[in-house]
Amino acid sequence: MKRLTFLSLVSILPFILAGCGEKETTASQGRIGMTCMDLTNPFFKLIANVMTEEAATHGYAITALSGENDPAKQNSQITDFVAQGVDAIFLNPVDSQSAGQGVKAAHEAGIPVFTFDVQVSDTEAQDLVMAHIGSDNFQGGVLAGKSMMEALGNQGQVAIVSLPEVSSCILRVDGFKKALADANSPLEIVTELSGKGSRDGGYAVTTDILQAHPDITGIFAINDPSALGAHAAVVRAGKQEQITLVAFDASPAGKQAVFEKKIIDTPQQFPRKMAVGTVQAFVDYLAGEAIEKKTLIPCAHYHYDDSLNDESRIAEQW
Repeated sequence: MKRLTFLSLVSILPFILAGCGEKETTASQGRIGMTCMDLTNPFFKLIANVMTEEAATHGYAITALSGENDPAKQNSQITDFVAQGVDAIFLNPVDSQSAGQGVKAAHEAGIPVFTFDVQVSDTEAQDLVMAHIGSDNFQGGVLAGKSMMEALGNQGQVAIVSLPEVSSCILRVDGFKKALADANSPLEIVTELSGKGSRDGGYAVTTDILQAHPDITGIFAINDPSALGAHAAVVRAGKQEQITLVAFDASPAGKQAVFEKKIIDTPQQFPRKMAVGTVQAFVDYLAGEAIEKKTLIPCAHYHYDDSLNDESRIAEQW
C-alpha cells in the first residue's frame, strides 16, 4: 500500500508542479510603475487601489509611488521605473511641465507612458504620451461658474484659489472664466492666487485674500481640500454669511461639506472610471488596437439635493 501511494504521488507530481508554474508565471507576467502627486490624498489612493485591482485581472502588478508634490522626486521615480524595465508607466504629473523630462526618458527606453487626471504640458513630451485619461476639467469649471453665478444672483466680487502648476487646475479656472464670459456676467474676479491644492494652503491664501478684498461674496477653489481650507478662513473672519464657496472634486469630505452647506457645489469627478480607463488603454495598446489619444470623462454638479440621500457620501466614498 505504501509503495502504491508513493508511486501515485510520483505520477501526479509533474502535473502539480506544472500547475504551480503556470500560476507563478501569470502572477509575475508584467509590471507597471505608477506615480502620482500625493498618495496621502484619498483621490489618488483610490485610483491606485482600483488600478492595482484592475491590472491584476490582466496579469500585471502595479508599484504605486507618491510624488509627494515634488517634481524632482517624481522624475527620479520615473528614472527608477525605467531602470527596472517596467512594461508601462502610469503618470499623474506633480508639475505638468517638469514631468516632460520623465516622459522623454521613458520613451527613449521604449516604455509607454499613460497619463491620468493631469496632462503633460511640455509640447515635445505630449506627443510621446500614448494616451491620457482624465476628467473634462474645463467642462467641470464651466459647471462651477454657472453655480457661482446662480448662487450670487450674478453680482458681486469673486476670488479664485488656484493651482497654476497643474494643467487640470488651469483648465478648471479657464472653464470657470468662460462660463462667466459666455453669460456676459457682471461678476468681477478681483484676484486669483495659488492655494497649493491643500487645506493649509487654501486657509493661508484665503486669509490674505480676505484682508485685501474684504467685500468679496464668492470664492471658487480648484479642489475640495483648498476649498475646505478657504472655508475655515472665512469662518474665522466671521464672513460665512457673506461668502459663497464653490469647490471641485466631490471627494468624501467635499460631499459632506455640501451636505453641511459649507460649499454649494463641488463638480464631481469619477476616479474609478479614470483608473479603469487607464488600465484598459494599456491593455488595448498591448493588443495592437487603436487607442484614443485623449479621453475626457464629463463632470457633474454636486449640490445639496444630490447629497441628501447619497449613499456614497454616507459611506464616505467617492
